[in-house]
Amino acid sequence: MMLTPALLRGASTRWRVLAALTAGGLSALAMPPFGLWPVLAATLPVLVGLIDAASEARSLRRRLGGAFASGWLFGMGYFLAGLWWIGEAFLVQADAFAWLMPFAVLLLPAGLALFAGLGCALAVLLWSRGWGRLFAFAGALTLTEWLRGFLLTGFPWNNFGYALANDLRFAQAASVVGLLGLCWLTLITLASPAALFDEEATPRGRQLPLAFAIGLLALVWAGGQWRLATTEVGTVAGVHLRIMQPDLPQDQKFRYDARRSVMDLYVATSESQGGLTGVTHLIWPESAFPFFYEREPEAQARIAAMLPPGALLITGAARLEPVPGQPRPKAYNSLRVIDARGEVIADADKVHLVPFGEYLPFQETLEALGFEQLTRQRGGFTAASHRQPMAIPGLPLAVPLICYEAIFPEELMPASAPGAARPGFLLNVSNDAWFGLTPGPYQHFEQARLRAVEQGLPLIRATNNGISAIVDPLGRIMGILPLGVRGVLDGPLPLPLAPPIYTSIGNLLPHFLVLMSLLLALLGHRRQLHL
Repeated sequence: MMLTPALLRGASTRWRVLAALTAGGLSALAMPPFGLWPVLAATLPVLVGLIDAASEARSLRRRLGGAFASGWLFGMGYFLAGLWWIGEAFLVQADAFAWLMPFAVLLLPAGLALFAGLGCALAVLLWSRGWGRLFAFAGALTLTEWLRGFLLTGFPWNNFGYALANDLRFAQAASVVGLLGLCWLTLITLASPAALFDEEATPRGRQLPLAFAIGLLALVWAGGQWRLATTEVGTVAGVHLRIMQPDLPQDQKFRYDARRSVMDLYVATSESQGGLTGVTHLIWPESAFPFFYEREPEAQARIAAMLPPGALLITGAARLEPVPGQPRPKAYNSLRVIDARGEVIADADKVHLVPFGEYLPFQETLEALGFEQLTRQRGGFTAASHRQPMAIPGLPLAVPLICYEAIFPEELMPASAPGAARPGFLLNVSNDAWFGLTPGPYQHFEQARLRAVEQGLPLIRATNNGISAIVDPLGRIMGILPLGVRGVLDGPLPLPLAPPIYTSIGNLLPHFLVLMSLLLALLGHRRQLHL
């Protein structure tokens, strides 16, 4: 039975709570690995109906409270169903962190759901009984999804726009409007079935929003299909990449006493498939070593012996930097380039660190109380001040992205001086083994892949247990190592495309869409007030 606005208005508080949580939870099916984006055409209208019900309260306070509660409950269901896998990380070192798992699994969704609640509260201020409320809904929630990307360090994971991005035809729109534009498109089109239940509208008035939504989706899909069919992508001459995916259990990855067996695994896996003859660049994942590289001459010698002359190893690895006058050096989560002599010739440090994973807020105070972040690095990691393009011999300039740095579209590209060369590819190393064989790594990969489409740059991705891949600048997968597989992936480096529109104007178009949506909603709201 469809949860129409009329049913929701007459429902008890208990049933409204259940409807919001259930609709939110089912909405997570639109995200990877399921990718069932049409489910949002059933769940988003439920949220519209709940705001309809809240908008009928007599006082502004109750309207705002009812809309906020509906949005928060929907968001809680959505993020709980979509992010439960984060709890896996607390079981890797269960003796120290298992007691924190329930807090993380519940508190993070509860916090992220505040943005959905805020969006619904903003929408109800501009609510009306007609088409205008769909613009209020899409504009307000797109705005709060944008805020979710940078407030309180930002966590834009499972933005609603990723629902459509699962289909590469729809994803091509990101080259113009980015993730935020896809978010608006998802909300305005897939919430449109709510108009079918407008009790005061004419039959034509009920059908027009849905017809508009179908037409808009068809236009975007066809444009994406045309772009995929007509755009050719070449490869960089003389480059033979090898991505090594060790599938190393996370509980072994940071054990110093396992350093020799870890190196044995990495070297043996790297040299599989006929050795390294012809390989120009070998790529290992984030945090490859359970030690600091400069302190381990044995590891340096093994890498030097492994690499053919002229070949380079690109690997994630922590590095230390002494601080004059202080006993403890700074630790950085870095991307490092090592030559055939075993010497480090380039570094790029992580800019956007994971709170509670790589550092603690009020680090010294909390450490003194006995708390520690998941990586258990004393003093936490230090963030680099800004992102710089990485010069790797034999390759175009790279954009270094460590772990979840690839999910922040507005922080992605290094600031460049006028006339500076544009980077040639995105280089993402990660360690998703914290989360096992759960939806998390699938979601992470799809988010990184959309960055390639937005920027018109190929993506080279190396992870510990998957998903590692070579992705062209249209988002097409040229080669892939699935989740939970040990092995290597050989392939060329795709060439970049000419800079897409999004690289020049960023979120200008999505912000315009949000502004126009809110203005149209305001017109509908004012018209209703004067009836």
